[in-house]
Amino acid sequence: MTASISESWTRIENWLAEHAPSTYAALAPPADPADIAATERLIGRPLLRPLVTSLLRHDGLLDRSCSLLPGSYRPMSARETAADWQLFTGFYDKRTADEKGEEVDYDFMKIGSSGVLYGHPQLIPIARESGGGYLVLDHRPEIDRGRLHEAEPTAGVMRGSHEVWTSLPVLMEAIATSVETNRPLHDYTPVVNEEQRLHWDFTPDA
Repeated sequence: MTASISESWTRIENWLAEHAPSTYAALAPPADPADIAATERLIGRPLLRPLVTSLLRHDGLLDRSCSLLPGSYRPMSARETAADWQLFTGFYDKRTADEKGEEVDYDFMKIGSSGVLYGHPQLIPIARESGGGYLVLDHRPEIDRGRLHEAEPTAGVMRGSHEVWTSLPVLMEAIATSVETNRPLHDYTPVVNEEQRLHWDFTPDA
């Protein structure tokens, strides 16, 4: 049974406070519920509950040089999510998506990536990395609802096959376990740098 977002956050906070105090200090205070409500109005649908729970714990990271999630992704605040969703959806080619119909979803599940899905309004950006890539939370009412995908302009939306991308609660629990045990999380190993920030080394052979 997967731990709750709150339980995983407590474990992560405790570990950061002891081992990576700079990242711990960068954790933002809880989001203003009004900001969450404004984001939901903008995107036209409620945010999934695990994301809301996480935002109400920490509204992103205050220090943009810090990352918390594997792949060097920095969780975004509710306001950042709203702003970046507007930018992200500007790239969506609805005409092509409509023309291809169910073929888009079939290719995404079969191939594991899709340029057509890039910018889809129900793929909500929740974290970003310095190169401009996003981690998006799937809000579509299909089989991938609640799943996390990576998205960047060149490769499009990439559907990770590893179980850590199954949901936000699964990812957060995996992060807590990885930092506590110093064991790799899929292809990433947690490391604390000289500035006492959590960093994830890409270790595909681990």
